[in-house]
Amino acid sequence: MTYYDEPANVEHYVKISEGYDGQLLISVLNNHLPDGSSVLELGMGEGKDLKLLERQYQVTGSDASATFINRYLQQNPTADILHLDANTLQTDRQFNALYSNKVLHHLSPEQLVASFQHQALRLFAKGLTLHSFWLGDGADEFAGETLYYYQPDTIIKLLSPNFEVLEWKTYDESEPDDSFYVLSQKREN
Repeated sequence: MTYYDEPANVEHYVKISEGYDGQLLISVLNNHLPDGSSVLELGMGEGKDLKLLERQYQVTGSDASATFINRYLQQNPTADILHLDANTLQTDRQFNALYSNKVLHHLSPEQLVASFQHQALRLFAKGLTLHSFWLGDGADEFAGETLYYYQPDTIIKLLSPNFEVLEWKTYDESEPDDSFYVLSQKREN
C-alpha cells in the first residue's frame, strides 16, 4: 500500500494542492499538439489537469492510486480512466501525447529509464511527452516514499535513447525556479 491509497492522505493532498494546476504546462502542449489529439495523463491525482486537458483533447486519465481513481469516477462516471503505474504503463493503448505534472519525481533514475522506454511504446509515431519535475539534486523521504529532485540535463540524458527534446524551461511553482518541464518527441525507428 502506498501513501495515496489511504483516503485521508488523498484528501490531505487535495487540500494542500488547492490553487495549483498545470495551466502553464498545458499551454506549452497546446503550442505543439493539435486539438482533438489523444492524451494520456500519468498520475492524474484529483483530476484538475485532466479537466483542463479535456477542453481541447481526447483525454484518458490514469493513476496508480485506486483511491484517486475512485474519487474522480464518483464525480465523473463516464471518464476514460486507467489504473496505471507510471513506471510500467501496463496497457496496449497508444496516444498522441503523454503528460504528467510533478508525478515522475516518484521514480528513481533507473525507474525513469524504464518508464521512458514504456512511454515510447505507448505513443504513436512522432508522439509527444510533456513532464514537469522539481528542480534540484538528491532525494527526500516522505511518508515512506522517496521523492527525487532532478536537473534538466539529467532528464534530457535519460530521455535521449527514445526521445528528442524539443523544449525545456524552468518555472516558479512554490519558489523561484523550483520546477522545470521537458517537452520531447518520440524518435523515429
